[in-house]
Amino acid sequence: MDSYYMNDLDIPWRRAVVSVDQFSRADIDEIFGLAARLSVGRTMPLTGKSLVNLFYEPSTRTSSSFYAAMTRLGGSVIPINEVNYSSVTKGESLEDTIRTLECYADALVLRHYDEDATERAVSVASVPLINAGNGAGEHPTQALLDLYTISKERGHIDGLTITLMGDLKHGRTVHSLVKLLRMYDVKLNFVSPQELSLPSSYLMSGDSEYLDLDPVIEDTDILYVTRVQRERLADTMVIDFSYAVTRDDMDRAKENLVLMHPLPRVGEIPPELDSDPRAAYFRQMKYGLHVRMALLVSMIGRD
Repeated sequence: MDSYYMNDLDIPWRRAVVSVDQFSRADIDEIFGLAARLSVGRTMPLTGKSLVNLFYEPSTRTSSSFYAAMTRLGGSVIPINEVNYSSVTKGESLEDTIRTLECYADALVLRHYDEDATERAVSVASVPLINAGNGAGEHPTQALLDLYTISKERGHIDGLTITLMGDLKHGRTVHSLVKLLRMYDVKLNFVSPQELSLPSSYLMSGDSEYLDLDPVIEDTDILYVTRVQRERLADTMVIDFSYAVTRDDMDRAKENLVLMHPLPRVGEIPPELDSDPRAAYFRQMKYGLHVRMALLVSMIGRD
């Protein structure tokens, strides 16, 4: 197995979720089982617990779902979604911010634009910490909810053909999901322009790369679409890559195709496809709530 799959930090995931490298299939089965149980009924195992949402980058779904997950479980949340209004503007380091905020909480959720931010935060944190996205690096909880969506929608993961399309170079959701999918017997297709292709470190023999969706749409079981992350492109870089899933694509696709997107979308999937029962991207968000509830219970619900 390639070295990038190894967890160099050797940190138990209940202590800190840094990378999907930390999870085994047994861990994933445990999380998914707990997520399924928490999705029905009401339970309050985190009453009296508090969570800090510390976001240095914009977020709608991740910050809101962690907020909803914590409060549904009986806990409270300190939301810091605009560091422009915090001591960061005074020059405070990430490490000092972490040390300060952990005084008020039982766990921290961190999104940051630097790829090494999570490791830096974990090195000083004394409470559980969850990586909610580190630059173009990883987004482990998104990958877990994406995998859970596949499992719920199709009933299994092994044996599927999964096509990932879009900005595969900067897409941290793709990077983390690819790592998780390597644990299963799946066929992976990657569709992107050459300028936004998946980094070679994530590729393995048996993978297929394409510039267009057309050659693979008919054989695809899961179509995972992402937007071009223009905020991560160099100012001088111009990407002429206009792509979208069309009605014609869906007409040619399998009847049990699962169409996924981590959102936000910016034209990759037209609203006219929202009514197609194969469009799973909003169900995907609901599954994400349950997965994040399971993570929080596993990490801070045990004394």
